[in-house]
Amino acid sequence: MFANKLKRKLADGQVIVGSFVFIPSAKLTEIISLAGFDYVVIDMEHGPVDIQSAEDMVRAAELAGATPIVRVAHNTPHLILRALDIGAQGLHVPEINDAESARQMVASTKYGPEGHRGLAGVRAAKYGMQSSLAEYAASANRETMVIAHIENVKAVERLDDLLGVEGIDVYYLGPADLSNSMGIPGQTKDPRVVNLVEETIKRIVAAGKVAGCIAADIETTRRYLDLGVLYMATHAIKLMTNGSKQFIQEVRA
Repeated sequence: MFANKLKRKLADGQVIVGSFVFIPSAKLTEIISLAGFDYVVIDMEHGPVDIQSAEDMVRAAELAGATPIVRVAHNTPHLILRALDIGAQGLHVPEINDAESARQMVASTKYGPEGHRGLAGVRAAKYGMQSSLAEYAASANRETMVIAHIENVKAVERLDDLLGVEGIDVYYLGPADLSNSMGIPGQTKDPRVVNLVEETIKRIVAAGKVAGCIAADIETTRRYLDLGVLYMATHAIKLMTNGSKQFIQEVRA
């Protein structure tokens, strides 16, 4: 198990910036990593990334110096197990709406006695070639990042309970999904969504926890950083397409 650079930086109060990748491509993951992002989130919830592609993308991120994180499709033990076994150093887990689902998520990421993750000599354990599986299990429990998605108004209503669950490294807000749960899907600029996101960030930070969020432009990113977000995400592909469209428009003008 590699030492998790992200956990060290967050513990020191440093801002870390990463990008989601939902296209199954090790090359694209490598390019985004080489661009300088701290981490890459390999998205197995949205997009066609399968487990074999995810493993190749994890390897590409590692070789290019970024920390590989996987977003699983659901808070299910076997999905979490497979993502961690291929070498993901952290997990994004969607729809964590109450303390019970949060505790289940944490337990699925940890070996005993802290959890119930299955133990084997998989890639994450260097195929069993580490000094011992016992040492690997202890380091994995210590180094693996757990990122809980706060993306439903139910989760916001129960935020105090969620903040009390041990083993969660980041409370990550998804404005698009929050807008969907509010009955105004996609309207992330609506004042009701903006206020909910900002007030939730403030509550997370005030509790001494790490808040995470996503933004596709620098203005929104700065606003979140000013509120205390340390775990910042974006879509590098969105930035690329926006830049490409702007370039084309300016050339044709």
